[in-house]
Amino acid sequence: MAGLAGLAGLGLSACGRGFGGGDDEPEGGTVQLNMVWWGDAKRAEKTQAALDIFQRKNPGITVKTEYQDSGPYKDKLATRFAAGDAPDLMAMRMDSVREYADRGALLDLTPHSGAVDLSGLSEGARTLAAVGDKTYGVPAGLNAIGFVINKTLTDKFGVQIPDGNTWSWADLSTFSQAVTKASGKKVYGTHFDAATLANLIVFVRQQGEDFYTADGALGVTEATMVAWFDLFNQMRASGAMPPAGFIEDVGASAAASYLAKGSIASQIIPTNNFLVYKEAAGGNLALLRIPGETQARRRGQSVDCPHLWSVASASKHQAEALKLLNFLVNDIDASKATGTTRGVPASSKIAEELKPSLTPDDQLATDYLIGLQGEKLPRSYTYPPGSSKIQSSLESIATEVEFKRQTPQQAAKAFLDAGRKALGK
Repeated sequence: MAGLAGLAGLGLSACGRGFGGGDDEPEGGTVQLNMVWWGDAKRAEKTQAALDIFQRKNPGITVKTEYQDSGPYKDKLATRFAAGDAPDLMAMRMDSVREYADRGALLDLTPHSGAVDLSGLSEGARTLAAVGDKTYGVPAGLNAIGFVINKTLTDKFGVQIPDGNTWSWADLSTFSQAVTKASGKKVYGTHFDAATLANLIVFVRQQGEDFYTADGALGVTEATMVAWFDLFNQMRASGAMPPAGFIEDVGASAAASYLAKGSIASQIIPTNNFLVYKEAAGGNLALLRIPGETQARRRGQSVDCPHLWSVASASKHQAEALKLLNFLVNDIDASKATGTTRGVPASSKIAEELKPSLTPDDQLATDYLIGLQGEKLPRSYTYPPGSSKIQSSLESIATEVEFKRQTPQQAAKAFLDAGRKALGK
């Protein structure tokens, strides 16, 4: 695959964009670990700051870090494993952990509790990477999805923000219609993506179902998928959301978002991105829970993670990789260096210790996560193999509904047929 061997230096110690592996071990008996993840240069700087601390505390270990944009990361990691050149420690996608674990490519952390202390994690956080009675990773941080509203726009147009602890999907629609009307359609009240699996999973749980079941099957019903697609049709028809085709693919950055442009007043974001979205949107965002939580059959929100840290079962330096993993999870200096770039620290103890050093905005998002962990929430199940195909079919089918080439009923049936085929169930 093109670009695997080309590393663009950042001026950071042993750090580069893109990853190809295959470097020789350093001389002098020092162990070199290879650690890879996806992200941007800012995340790389923060990660390297933590690793500088690790290397000072562990002078016999060096860490070569390489990173990649999120899009190509999955394919490039697969190429590394196929070539027998797995990294020692890696960012593992939630939709990939089952696939790698089922192939025996990841180290089960359960027998290594003495090396990696997970006692500070809540049960929900500990089970994010559980497959049966085995654990194949640790959350690199914790996040959830939340609704953000640009208060500068709502103040400008005289629209009151609903109570984020009790609002319903109908309240969201009413609020959004009011913004659109008051602005003369210069600003639409809301937009969030029907094809984003994290959004759909919360909605499905609110209907009393699990999108994925414990045994890796689809648990969502056709009626719930119809309701999901109907929700978007109704909001577009009422003016709560922009019309079909208004939102174009502008990439994943907060700065390029329609929220930052001022074209929409609210959207769903991962909470670990609250600070960057707030800065991009002018500094006046409110963070609310997802609508429908108090009216639902059960809670839909859960505590999740941007990615897991996993150790390759084929690593030649498992003991050192486990030491690095434990450092990232349980060392307060590591978390102070990385901040909340990957979410709130997985350890509740470390999260509480970190909080006083955070900016007020980061504290707000951290309190949001800490509060959620204290509530009775549904468990997040690991994504079964085939999930990437489900995501792809959701994207294409949601587009068909948006442009009215399929009805919600047709789309729901097509989605479930494609999903069951992808999972082989």
